[in-house]
Amino acid sequence: MKIIVCIKQVPDTTDIKWTENNTIQREGVESIINPFDVYAIEEALKLKRTIPDVEITVLTMGPLQAETMLRQAIALGCDKGVLISDKKFAGADTYATSKTLAAAIKTKLQDFNLILCGQFAIDGDTAQTGPGIANQLGIPQITFVKELKECNNGSVCAVREIEEGLETLKVELPALVCVLKGIDETTRPKINGFIKAKNAEILNYSMEDIGLTPEETGIKGSPTFVSKAFRPEHNRGECAICKDCSELAIKIKEFGGISYE
Repeated sequence: MKIIVCIKQVPDTTDIKWTENNTIQREGVESIINPFDVYAIEEALKLKRTIPDVEITVLTMGPLQAETMLRQAIALGCDKGVLISDKKFAGADTYATSKTLAAAIKTKLQDFNLILCGQFAIDGDTAQTGPGIANQLGIPQITFVKELKECNNGSVCAVREIEEGLETLKVELPALVCVLKGIDETTRPKINGFIKAKNAEILNYSMEDIGLTPEETGIKGSPTFVSKAFRPEHNRGECAICKDCSELAIKIKEFGGISYE
C-alpha cells in the first residue's frame, strides 16, 4: 500500500513576515511542520504499523529549506521525501497550490492508494488545499477526520467530526483524507530515524518537471489575492463581575442577549 502525506512548512507564529504582495515570506524565516500535518503523518505511521508493505512518501511545495522538514518526517518513520520547488511557485493561493501538488502526484507519484493532508494550515486556516487536490485528481475525499480504521488496498473507514458528534464513513481507494488533531500522542523520532533521514535522498522537481506553465502557478495562477495583511488590535473592553445568575441574566439582556425570564 502506498500513502502520500502532503505536508506544509509554516512560519513560527512568533516570526511572521510579509512580502510586498501581502503574502507570507517563507525564505529565511524560522519554520515548523504545520501541526495538523503532523497528525496526518501520525495516521500514516499507524497504518504502517498495522498493515504490511506500507510505503509513505511525504510531499511538499516550498523553498529549498523545506527539505529539512521532509527529513524530519523521514526521521519519524516515513520512507521518502519529495520537494516541489520553483521560484515561480511563490505567492500561490490554495487553488494554485492544490493544482501544483496534484500535478506532482499525477506525473511523479501516480501509483498511490491514499493521500493524507492536515485539515488546516495555521498560516492560512482555509482548509481548501486538501479538497482542491482531490478535485484536481478526480478522487473521493473525507474531511475533518479524527481517526482511520480498517484500511486496506481497497477501502478505508474514517471517523470524522460533524456538528452532531462523530460519524464513520467508508470510501473506496484511491482517496484523500484530511486529518484533524488525533486521539493519540504523536511519534517521537529515534536515533535510527535520524540516521535514515540524514542519508535519505530527497527528490526535487521544478515547475517544468511536473508539466506546468508560469500561468498555472504562483501569483499568476492564483485567482484570489490578499488585499491587506495586518495584526489585529487587542481591545478587551470593560469587565463586569456578577454576583449571581440573576445579575448575569440582567447583564446579558442589557447587551442584547437572550432573556430566559
